[in-house]
Amino acid sequence: MQAQRAFDPQYYRRYYYDPRTAVTTRREMQARARLIAAFTEHIGLPVRRVLDAGCGTGMLRAPLKRLLPKAEYVGLETSEYLCRRYGWQSGRLEDYRPAKPFDLVICYDVLQYLDAQGAARALANFARLCRGVLYFSALTRRDWQWNCDQTRTDPHVHRRAGRWYRLRLQRNFREVGTGFWLRRGVPLTVWELESRF
Repeated sequence: MQAQRAFDPQYYRRYYYDPRTAVTTRREMQARARLIAAFTEHIGLPVRRVLDAGCGTGMLRAPLKRLLPKAEYVGLETSEYLCRRYGWQSGRLEDYRPAKPFDLVICYDVLQYLDAQGAARALANFARLCRGVLYFSALTRRDWQWNCDQTRTDPHVHRRAGRWYRLRLQRNFREVGTGFWLRRGVPLTVWELESRF
């Protein structure tokens, strides 16, 4: 279940379309796409399929398609408004079941909108969705207190400790750092000092 939040045109106008109140910029998301693509190249992951889970307005789509030109991009969204406007695939991360898994799964600032049960189910579902690299981030209590601009960040979310997410992700993934997680058992090498564990 999502926190009581209408993901309608007003929400996206406030947090994405209006540059005076937007939580992020196109430039910021282009830099994030470069980071993601560079990491997959660095570890030698051939990326053929990308899932952008909770893709929002799709600010990662164009730069990722440019940087990973051989990859099929799938944008998954729960917002009916965004699915109509951008043509995203409609679905919930907790129970999304594609025909085959993805080499790269991106879930950026989405799970804080799900209650504990929904977020835990979504984290478990990453194991089915991802066969290579997961790029994951969610607003935590610490981020709310110390890192985010509260005037531009939606306060109507579930603020959990980062440890809550880590404990659940570690069941199926190995944390590398900077938001990157490797699917356990994937035949990719990351040097000891390049990863947390």
